[in-house]
Amino acid sequence: VQLQAYGGGLVQAGGSLRLSCTNSRRTSSSNGVGWFRQAPGKEREFVAAISWNGGLTKYGDPLKGRFTVSRDRTSNTVYLQMDNLEPEDTAVYSCAAARGSAVSADPVAYAYWGLGTQVTVSS
Repeated sequence: VQLQAYGGGLVQAGGSLRLSCTNSRRTSSSNGVGWFRQAPGKEREFVAAISWNGGLTKYGDPLKGRFTVSRDRTSNTVYLQMDNLEPEDTAVYSCAAARGSAVSADPVAYAYWGLGTQVTVSS
């Protein structure tokens, strides 16, 4: 499994971005996928996760309602739609594939981590 997150950039507060996470290897897409973020000087924070078929989702409490995770099984891509962004959302966002079908907020549940993408929200 080789994951790559992309779609980050600079956006003004109140704006939106959509991040994508692709699996470059044509392996099974049955793994749960999670999004995490890490801001400078802060610990890694859980953002959202989705099951292999997209039927189950989980969000970090402060983010629910502004962020939406979805999955396109055909293209093996997981998306993170981020709306009404705030400067506090500035961080490097990374996606990760779970060891199995888990949908978890715990980083320990994830075995494969992709390179992150920088999101910067200006005030």
